[in-house]
Amino acid sequence: MDTAEFSPGALEYAGAPRWSAASRVAFRFCFVYFGFFCLGTQILGILLPIPSLDIPDPSVLFPPLRKIVFWVAAHFFHARLPLVYTNSGSGDKTFDWVLAFCFLVVAAAAAAVWSVVDRKRENYATLYKWFRVFLRFALASELLAYGMAKVIPLQMPFPYLPKLVEPFGNFSPMGVLWASIGASPAYEIFAGCAETLAGVLLIFPRTTMLGALVCVADMTQVFMLNMTYDVPVKLFSFHLLLMAMFLLAPDFWRLADFFFRERAAAAPRRLALFRSRRANRIALVVQIVYGICLLAGNAYEGRANWHIYGGGSPKSPLYGIWDVTKFAVDGVERSPLLTDYGRFRHAIFDPADRLSLQRMDDSLARYKAAINSQDKTLTLTKPDDQNWKGEFTFERPVENRLVLDGKMDGHRVHMELQLVDRGQFLLVNRGFHWVQEYPLNR
Repeated sequence: MDTAEFSPGALEYAGAPRWSAASRVAFRFCFVYFGFFCLGTQILGILLPIPSLDIPDPSVLFPPLRKIVFWVAAHFFHARLPLVYTNSGSGDKTFDWVLAFCFLVVAAAAAAVWSVVDRKRENYATLYKWFRVFLRFALASELLAYGMAKVIPLQMPFPYLPKLVEPFGNFSPMGVLWASIGASPAYEIFAGCAETLAGVLLIFPRTTMLGALVCVADMTQVFMLNMTYDVPVKLFSFHLLLMAMFLLAPDFWRLADFFFRERAAAAPRRLALFRSRRANRIALVVQIVYGICLLAGNAYEGRANWHIYGGGSPKSPLYGIWDVTKFAVDGVERSPLLTDYGRFRHAIFDPADRLSLQRMDDSLARYKAAINSQDKTLTLTKPDDQNWKGEFTFERPVENRLVLDGKMDGHRVHMELQLVDRGQFLLVNRGFHWVQEYPLNR
């Protein structure tokens, strides 16, 4: 009996024209499920290599699909409506889990019906080879996007100044991960290079297997970090891992022969996209050009964002951590206030449009800050209260001294502040050492 008929390799080898029943059913399910997932999530927008073009997820963009998800959430999972589905920053919303469940049900039903209606078909070699191209670039686009966001350290920036004075115990697990990776830009760049490498290898048909292997290694680490540090990208990273494993499926027995059976791995026999050699060459050029566009587009956008909100972005005119040396309210110095902000220990200007005021209990009150250096005015607003406003004038008698006078919550507030040297923090000044007589683990 021909073992190729029962192996995952039957999906791709031209020498096995008839697939096993399991292979046919598995392909039908994967085709529908991964197709819906790629076309219904952020992957579709990333596939368009146009810098600064922000395309909403189709599941959010199209009301009929959104209504289906809401209905399933309410009737099957008894979720409270309306669901959060946009402007969240989380990929593990109730909406996302229910959407994946809907895709799963549709794929299972479609595969069952498809298997009955098309039960006499021997294989899906032609459909598979084209779907494989689509899935290669769907996966490559995400790897290049996430990879370039680390090669140009944007995803996990070096900790902002408020993090340097915030107690470690107040960090969330995700905050710990973000701060630790951000504090080591070299490691972040290394991780980004690994993801980018996997994406680049997936662009070329002959290096797809190697690219998928690198992707499995990358995504296994990313998925475990998401699971163990409670990062809300668990669902999406798991799907990227599954997609890489799908691309590896045809090479399963070849890899098993090489790694576990101590046998020479047979050369793969790939199905060409077209009958004509010229057409296949053109198809290869198109794939390479498209892959270069994906890489260049993400690199361009990453570089632009580096100057907008990354390490190359403009700093606040009052950038720094400022010790509050004098604090008076309504003319009474160091008065304890029964307000939402209490008395302050530090004023921290970072990022450029933010001010964080650290209370005496180390908690932070965060404000949007508009600074007019010419008029020497500071206007504070709250992100969650459009009607709240605090207005100050400021003076800097010397570079490391700051005086604020103004109003907050109906009170006159006077603060005098002393600039803290950022370089005094061990996280900032420690650097790298080849030689260490004793470990410095603090």
